[in-house]
Amino acid sequence: MTLETSIGKVKLKGPGMVASGIMDETGPSMVRMLSSGAGAVVTKSIGLEPKAGHQNPCFTEVKGGFVNAMGLPNPGIDLFKDEMDVAVKAGPIIGSIYGANADEFAKLAGKMEDYGACAVELNLSCPHAKGYGMELGTDPATVKKIVGAVKDAVKIPVWAKLTPNTDSVADIGVAVQEAGGDAVVAINTLKAMVISPELRRPVLSNKFGGLSGPAVRAVGVRAVYDLYAALDIPVIGVGGISDAHDALQYIMAGACAFQVGSAVAKNGPDVFNMINKGLEAFMFDNNYSSIGEMVGVAND
Repeated sequence: MTLETSIGKVKLKGPGMVASGIMDETGPSMVRMLSSGAGAVVTKSIGLEPKAGHQNPCFTEVKGGFVNAMGLPNPGIDLFKDEMDVAVKAGPIIGSIYGANADEFAKLAGKMEDYGACAVELNLSCPHAKGYGMELGTDPATVKKIVGAVKDAVKIPVWAKLTPNTDSVADIGVAVQEAGGDAVVAINTLKAMVISPELRRPVLSNKFGGLSGPAVRAVGVRAVYDLYAALDIPVIGVGGISDAHDALQYIMAGACAFQVGSAVAKNGPDVFNMINKGLEAFMFDNNYSSIGEMVGVAND
């Protein structure tokens, strides 16, 4: 029995990865995630230049999860090299990048490849950063252009992280596949808002943010189910995974691997070892010898 899985050319010792934006801003924090049972780490989304992000308050807890509007804070791709130098020595690192156009994505992907990333994840789905993310990722033609440009620029696999804030996530996935993308990641956060009745105003400085955590899991599972049915390239599930039962829903919907974010913030890095033990127990009890045997069984 093994927890090893493959996302195209990317081989992982375990199916769980750290989602972008969680414990992935420094080399030592990424090393800690890998030592806690994560099969890989997806970096904080990095741009060409340093970015401060939105002013506080930019994060709040709600029933069933969190709403954040961080605004893509990051040190910029050049300064991030120092963190990558440390992290890639410990295990697989996927470089998450964001840009305003295809040329920016291509330049960033090339840098991440130079820094040792085993794949790049294109952030085409952030719901709270004007001019980036979701504003690009809801148009299949734009997605196809960006993915194609990145594929021309690098030799490492190219993944695209998709938004649920669209009429058809499958159409966006098809655009990724047609452009030569190697995998899709679903889903990013849902566009959301929290209002303080006492203050009579939105809680977040940006007004709108992205909802993550258990509240989005059913949406994510449905998106993975739809994508698995529509695509030939691998699907990676993310959104509201806290334990093995949650992860198995994504796997059986069609995900060959999954990412964990909010549960790391709430329960700590040991959540990966806990999920891995739960997966092994389920596989033993149900006579599965590999993750691959379970992928998409609910979609057959």
